[in-house]
This record gives sequence, C-alpha cells and structure tokens, in this order.
Amino acid sequence: MFKKEYPFVIVIKDLLEIKRIPFFLLLCLITFLILFIKKTFIEYEITAFQILDERGQLGLFKTISALQYLSIPVIYLLKFSFIAFFIWVGCFGFGYKVTYSNCWHIAMVSEIIFIIPELIKVIWFMVFETDPNFAEVRAFFPLSLMNFFNFEMVGNQWHYPLKSLNIFEVIYWFLLVAGIYIKSQKEYRQSLIIGLFGYIIPFIFWLGYYTIVYK
Repeated sequence: MFKKEYPFVIVIKDLLEIKRIPFFLLLCLITFLILFIKKTFIEYEITAFQILDERGQLGLFKTISALQYLSIPVIYLLKFSFIAFFIWVGCFGFGYKVTYSNCWHIAMVSEIIFIIPELIKVIWFMVFETDPNFAEVRAFFPLSLMNFFNFEMVGNQWHYPLKSLNIFEVIYWFLLVAGIYIKSQKEYRQSLIIGLFGYIIPFIFWLGYYTIVYK
C-alpha cells in the first residue's frame, strides 16, 4: 500500500500507468514543438541571425537545427538508458528486485518535469525579454543557480553545472525516488537512499568532472 503523503507518489503513479510507447512519442513531440518555437521565434529573431539570413549565410545553422530535431528521440533513448542503468545498479546493490525495464520507465516519465523550464524559457523571451542576444538565451535557465550570477562574469565551464542545479532537477530526483518506491514496493526511506546513491551522487560527480575537464 503506497502512502500518498510522500512527495510526488501520486503523480508518478499516474504517469507510470500510461503506456510507454505513446508516452515516449508524446514527449518527443512536445520537445520538438518547443525546440521549433525556440529556434524560429527566439533564436532566429536575434539581430545577428537576421544579418546572417540577409546575407544568405544562415544555412549551416538551419542544418544544425534540423539535426537537433532528428536527434530528439535518440538523445532521449540514450539518456533514459544511461539513467536507468544507474538506478538499476542502485536497486540491485540494495537487494531490490526492480527490472531494468521498470527503471527505464521511471526515468522516462520523470523527464516530463523538464518540459516546464523549457516552456518558461520560451515565454520569458517571447513576452518579457524580447530582444536578447544569443549568449543570454543560452545562459538562461529558470530557477537555477545561474540566476544568482552574472553569466558574463562566470567561466564557461561553470555554465552547464550552474544551469543543471535547479529546482526542476530537485523535483526530478523526488520523481525518480517515487518511481523506485512504487516499483520496488518497499519502504520509502530505502527508495530515497537508492535514489541518492543510484542517481543524485553520480550526477553531482558528473558535474564536478565536467568542470575539471572542460576546455
């Protein structure tokens, strides 16, 4: 019997009941639409891009954009597979019989939280900050540690870690833990420990590694 008072248990339980393939396709479609809007109505409206377009030199950027659209399902497949492996290893290490397939499912449905900051970003630059430069668009991530710094004064190696540490990432952690809790049918506290060692700590180590090797 699941306890509803634990964070996001009801939300993740409902998401896990959606069939996997339709959910994956819907996630890809939403991501595609948001990326299209961001490219078309924000990035291509930046003055520098308009000048390139007038000179007929925007073809390379449009080719890169096309590749980004096509790579959406591939990136998601790789991301979910990688995260699922760490979660599965964490479950196995603590003696929990959660299949890799279930771990993959948990990683996929939890990804929905990251749609929200992308929508906020689109709204921000289409409604409030309507004349940004490309660096401002790339550096912006709502409710992240980057908001506490002037990105122009921060080394490039810190941009990705500072953007990655945000409120939506923390919610993502709790969604993963709720998924583990539901699929394992064990105590929530143990699921929290698995989430900590199976994803959160490796994620923090990855950010630290990124800042060290960045050139």
